[in-house]
Amino acid sequence: MTKHIGILTAGGDSPGLNAAIRGVGKAAQNHYDMQMIGFLDGFRGLVDNRSVRMEGDMLSDILTRGGTILGTSRDKPHRMMFGGKRQDMTNVIVENYNSHHLDALVCIGGGGTQKNALQLMEKGLNIITLPKTIDNDVAKTDTTFGFDTALGIATDAIDRLHSTAHSHHRIIVVEIMGHRAGWLALGSGIAGGADVILLPEIPYDLDTVATAIRDRVRSGKKFSIVAVSEGALPKDQAALVKSAEKVAAKAKDKDARKEAKNEITRLEKENANHTTTLSRQLEELTGLESRVTILGHLQRGGTPSAADRLLATRLGTACADLIEQEQYGVMVAAHGDNAAPVPLIEVAGNKKLVPPDHSWVISARNVGTSFGD
Repeated sequence: MTKHIGILTAGGDSPGLNAAIRGVGKAAQNHYDMQMIGFLDGFRGLVDNRSVRMEGDMLSDILTRGGTILGTSRDKPHRMMFGGKRQDMTNVIVENYNSHHLDALVCIGGGGTQKNALQLMEKGLNIITLPKTIDNDVAKTDTTFGFDTALGIATDAIDRLHSTAHSHHRIIVVEIMGHRAGWLALGSGIAGGADVILLPEIPYDLDTVATAIRDRVRSGKKFSIVAVSEGALPKDQAALVKSAEKVAAKAKDKDARKEAKNEITRLEKENANHTTTLSRQLEELTGLESRVTILGHLQRGGTPSAADRLLATRLGTACADLIEQEQYGVMVAAHGDNAAPVPLIEVAGNKKLVPPDHSWVISARNVGTSFGD
């Protein structure tokens, strides 16, 4: 019998989403004669029952387009705003899934989407996910689509900032996306020749960073590029956050856990302007003029790279294969040149962070890059 599948994109937008939609849809329809519908604006569209048939024309001319033709949102099924308050809408999702007579639901997204998808799986739905995020922090996959494109954009920005840094003898502090994981700042920092790279995984000492810059000045290099993950913190602040996270993890009481999480949120808000503060501090400590460039959402936009199109296509087509085989409750992961199903239970709630001894970190240290530690 013909299988019916649903598909949605959730979380932040990312290059390669349309390529993934196309990969799933074309393989499902052309190779397996399945029918596919798309839900608009992530899990919100699944709750509101807003859908569109994903037929031939819908899947044409989208391979090279950024963003997502289905729209997206950060709504969580179990905590969705309705009537002015947050409500658990998972039962509504189950009803809409069944009303469309779906055999499977494909959820494309990052870490939050993997967790939401696991909850739906536990409600009895046949779920398959694809790993998307420019942060490259989804567990159990070599890489996520969106990362390569963002890496190229961030590297190009650092390349362009070199000329103004050199001409004006300045420190240029470049803030790169990555709240918990520093893959994007690390990769673009190495590729762009940043002199200092600051990551969430390696808390830094301000004086050490300033010393590295002063050493460059003494050697005749009167400018420096500092690539900073948005989640990078000095050692003292990082210790406070880590302590609050430990309290939250160990808290047995719901109120105590909530209080600890509120403390983490408070600490994060205190560091909201961290990059600007860092720039000012480095200017004071080194005597060099310092300027900040925050790349922000620029890193998510535009045409996906060839590598992201290829990755999204091969994971998308592998997803259709798994649906045909009725292998559900998995994420389609990139393992070398292959695509492999990984149980969602092993993915959800886990993050792939930069190990301090990762080969990229070692290579950067070997060419003289400072991590401020």
